[in-house]
Order: sequence, then C-alpha cells, then structure tokens
Amino acid sequence: MQFESANPSVVRSIRQRDLLNTWLRALVRPHPLPRVADYQPECIADELPDMMRFDVEGSGDGARFVITQEGATLTKAYGNEHIDPVRRTNRYLDDAIGPERYERVVTLYRTCLACKRPTYSISMVQDPDGKDVQYERLLLPFGSADSVEQIVGSYKAISIEGHFKVSNLMGIRPRAVPEIILRAIIDQDIVRGSTHIRAAEDIVELE
Repeated sequence: MQFESANPSVVRSIRQRDLLNTWLRALVRPHPLPRVADYQPECIADELPDMMRFDVEGSGDGARFVITQEGATLTKAYGNEHIDPVRRTNRYLDDAIGPERYERVVTLYRTCLACKRPTYSISMVQDPDGKDVQYERLLLPFGSADSVEQIVGSYKAISIEGHFKVSNLMGIRPRAVPEIILRAIIDQDIVRGSTHIRAAEDIVELE
C-alpha cells in the first residue's frame, strides 16, 4: 500500500490531532524540524500510557529506533507485561517487537525519517474475543539539525463494538494479523512561522 499525501484532517483521534497541532506550533523558522525540547502538549501525563519515544540511530534503511519511553497501554497491547520495566526501554524497536511485526511497521518509521514529516496509519485487528479494533498510529519527527533525531509516537485503539481487550492486541500471535488500511504522510497545509503557527485549520501550504 502506497502512502497518500494528506493534511492534518486525516487524523481521526481528537487526542492525536491535539498532539499533531502542538507539533505544528513547534515547527518554526529557520529550522526544518521542531526540537523535542520545544514540544509541550497540554495534559501530556494523560497521554503517556498511549505513547512511545525513540532516539534514531543511523539513517536511511540502516536506521534503528531506540525505545526511550514506552506507555503502559502499549506494554499490554504488545504482550510485554512479563518484561521487567527497567528492560522495556533502551532497546531497539526491532528487538522489542520481533522481525515479523517489525517488517509490517518499519516502513512507517522510515518514511517519517526520510520525509521529516508526521506519518499516520490505521490498521484493523481483532481482540481475543474477535471484536474488530481500529489501531491508529501517529509518528512525529524531531531534530535540531537537518535530520530526524527523535520520533514521538501516539498509538490509539478504538472499536465501534464498544469495550475490547487490549492485552496482546498487537502481540506476536494476535487473533488476526493487523491489516493496514491507510498510510499517510502529513505534508499538506503546513507552514513554518517566524515564531509559532496557528492550529491546523488555519494553516497554509508549506513553502
């Protein structure tokens, strides 16, 4: 599946839209990327269970992503509750989720890295009871130079069938292999301001 070029309205989750808007406001001239130190979303403590943060090592297809923060909800979704909390960070993403799952998602991270723009995806998966769950992934790039040095990810799972089981939702052997139904690069309707920019609905084309 190819990536589509999209504007911020492609993001469905209200919370993720807020995180994206904060990224947009942190994107200022003359820097090609916002700095992670300037990224200060409101109510971030409430979002941390659904978030991960990575340091980027290397570049291109050889880049690897070091987990520096892993939210509690994601620990359950990936079946990592048995791992000692002190060992859940400072490890590579490919080691943490295994080669099969990594192969399914690595293009999302590499595209974020190459384009220096947020990427967004929606996958469909089933919980242990067979309920359809929509899994939304938003990746936000950060750096102090011309390359991406950190990625902050927000991961949201929702189901129109109501309550569902998070445990092992995206694990090594989920009930159904996640099927990506949308992949987008958010590169439209973005502008870098001299100081800060306004919310997504008020912004214009990037130069």
